[in-house]
Amino acid sequence: MSATPDNVIGMSIPQSVPQAASPLPGWTERVGVFDLETTGVDVAHDRIVTAHVGVLDGAGGVVNSRNWIADPGIPIPATAAAVHGISTERARAEGRPATEVVAEILASLRELFSAGVPVVAYNAPYDFSLLGREAVRHGLAPIAEPAPVVDPLVIDRRVDRFRRGKRTLEAVCVHYGVELADAHDAGADAVAAGRVAQAIAHRHGDQLPGDAATLHLRQIYWAREQADSLTEYFVRIGRTDPHVDGSWPIR
Repeated sequence: MSATPDNVIGMSIPQSVPQAASPLPGWTERVGVFDLETTGVDVAHDRIVTAHVGVLDGAGGVVNSRNWIADPGIPIPATAAAVHGISTERARAEGRPATEVVAEILASLRELFSAGVPVVAYNAPYDFSLLGREAVRHGLAPIAEPAPVVDPLVIDRRVDRFRRGKRTLEAVCVHYGVELADAHDAGADAVAAGRVAQAIAHRHGDQLPGDAATLHLRQIYWAREQADSLTEYFVRIGRTDPHVDGSWPIR
């Protein structure tokens, strides 16, 4: 997969993952990374604004990277633009048609999955679900069962379940010593998430399977277990809609 000069968004690349002496799972040697920035948080109705798909080597170095900016075809709310920095006007001026962008993102991810490269996505159900809805919206074939996927959010909650504090990407980067210099830039977030996955493996590799396919299957179970636990908590505090969907990596 080669980088493209078209619509490349500038980003600050975080530093490589911290090194450790513990044995590492084999899947850490080469990982894909994927992130979207969007018009909002509703996977059924919101649209892609920027995206990144790339590849990291075993030390967290960027091997390949591809970035997109799309014209989503709808106004970008000011609240969303304040997060990722892309206004409606900029997207219309610099973005390519959404159909082309979505098709290229799908093709890049399919290339990685076909090669057996695990793709890291932080809170994977958000990105893969929204991408799937966008594919259908534009008459494209979605990736029905993306695999293998590595979700640092699910894994961190599993290996360090009793740690207090937030589990946002920014907070988890601080915890694992991964630099994130430009949060909510799709490229910076994607690369940081990949390095967090590798850093978790450095610290907790003895709790993780060595191959990506087995890790993928374990995360399906862990995500469901975590959702059930959160649902139980919401019931205890009297939340009116306590159910949490534990489907992973697509909801």
